[in-house]
Amino acid sequence: MLNYIWAGMILLGVIYGVCTGQMSALTGGALDSAREAVSLCITMAGVMALWMGLMEIAQESGMITKMTKGIRPFSEIYVSKTSGRSSGGGIHSYESDRQRAGVGMGVWTPAGLKAMEQLAELESRRRGTNVSVASNEMCTFLILNISSLQLIPVNMIAYRSQYGSANPAVIIAPALVATLFSTIIAIIYCKWKDR
Repeated sequence: MLNYIWAGMILLGVIYGVCTGQMSALTGGALDSAREAVSLCITMAGVMALWMGLMEIAQESGMITKMTKGIRPFSEIYVSKTSGRSSGGGIHSYESDRQRAGVGMGVWTPAGLKAMEQLAELESRRRGTNVSVASNEMCTFLILNISSLQLIPVNMIAYRSQYGSANPAVIIAPALVATLFSTIIAIIYCKWKDR
C-alpha cells in the first residue's frame, strides 16, 4: 500500500512539473536528491559499521552480559512470563542495550529477530502447539523497541552532521528526555493491556 502512495506522489509531482513548465527544476532536483541520498547512505554505513563493531566487541568482552544483569530487573517487564533465566532474556536485553546505545534499527536487527523467534518458541512450548499469533511478550518487546529509549541518538547525530549542523550532538539531552517519556508511556500501555 505504501508503495502505491509513494508512486502516486512521484507521479503527481512529475505531472505538476510538466503542467507548470518546471521539468528542468524537477530533473535537477531529482539528480541532486539522488546524489545526496548516496552520500548519506555512505555516511550512515560507516556509522552503523562503527557502532555494530563496538557492540560486537562489547559482546565478546562480556560487557553485554554485565549490562544484561544490570538491566534485568527492568527488562523483566517484558520477559517475566517467559522466565528471565532463558536465553531469550539475554537476547531481549542485548537488543535493548543496542537500542539505548543508539544503534537503532529496532526489532528488525538480527538480535531482535532472534529474540522474536525465541519468544515464539517459548509461547509454543507454553501452549503445547505452534502459535500463529503474537504473544503478549512479543507485542511488549516490539512496543518497547519502537519506543526506543536512546542514550546516544547516533543516527540523528550523523544526519545532523551530514547536513552541516554546527553542533550535531546538541540533541542528546532532548532525545533522551523524549525517548524516556515514550518508553515510560510504552511500559504503562503494555502493563495496562497485559492485565
